Amino acid sequence: MFTLQALERAARLVGAVFPPTQQIAWPLLAARAGAEVWVKHENHTPTGAFKVRGGLVYMDRLRRERPDVPGVVSATRGNHGQSLAYAGKRHGVAVTILVPRGNSAEKNAAMRAQGARLVEHGADFDEARAEASRVAAAKGLEFAPSFAPDLVLGVATYALELFRGAPPLDALYVPIGLGSGICGCILARDLLGLRTEIVGVQSDAAPAYALSFAAGRVVETPSADTLADGMATRVPDPAALEIICRGASRIVTVSDAEMAAAIRAYWQDTHNLAEGAGAAPLAALLREAPRMRGRRAGLVLCGGNIDLELFRRWVLGEGLPPNAR
Repeated sequence: MFTLQALERAARLVGAVFPPTQQIAWPLLAARAGAEVWVKHENHTPTGAFKVRGGLVYMDRLRRERPDVPGVVSATRGNHGQSLAYAGKRHGVAVTILVPRGNSAEKNAAMRAQGARLVEHGADFDEARAEASRVAAAKGLEFAPSFAPDLVLGVATYALELFRGAPPLDALYVPIGLGSGICGCILARDLLGLRTEIVGVQSDAAPAYALSFAAGRVVETPSADTLADGMATRVPDPAALEIICRGASRIVTVSDAEMAAAIRAYWQDTHNLAEGAGAAPLAALLREAPRMRGRRAGLVLCGGNIDLELFRRWVLGEGLPPNAR
């Protein structure tokens, strides 16, 4: 999809906007997991999530190739939309974002604050994505998908930072939404000639990629009923699946309860707040603790944008019956 030279150019482009995020070995996480644990802190970007890297690379190319573009439209559950709004504001490109009804109120507010026009449509991400494509065609706008070469190239810059900044990793656990993050990690690893296992992580309530990986073909699911909105995808991207099937070692599914426990663990052990997708890699590592004992694991804390209300309800169990906490 890209060369190492292209990846390094993208890293310089992103680095001109914000510095590399840290990768930190946390001793309390190591004690909890029984393995050396390096966390890549993508929750420390200007939008609180890794997606901003892809937005910057995407918008830079679009502005150079189509300087008169009337605007961009896309669909999101939050972090992709924030990345486009952030990058669009820097490049003077109008951005319209479609979100499903009932989307995160705080992510919606963040996208509006970055200058995006927000439209609610559909019951889930995939319905919002279909409508965004229709709006783009009807209004002559550029449709920005959630998985595209520019986006993968952009987010792969965090993998480049991690692989060059941390000691050699035995495994890297990466959450899967539509696939840009894990594909970026696979491609960066291969370009650097490393042997690190790339382990995908999904919610067991939204396992479309796990099912597709096992089947070797796209398998859609009828629902994606997880509180981890960054992983709530029903329809895998075929190009992403091809890269994942070729380069991932396995995909681990975790429950919402396991992600909630991982959010609490991140707070207790590092005092960092993770959203559901951001905590999923830690949940998967803890699930695989016997397999990883004594080894060196990397975790992508891909974002920290969790609503306060969701945090209270899901992680702290406020308002839930005792047997649901």
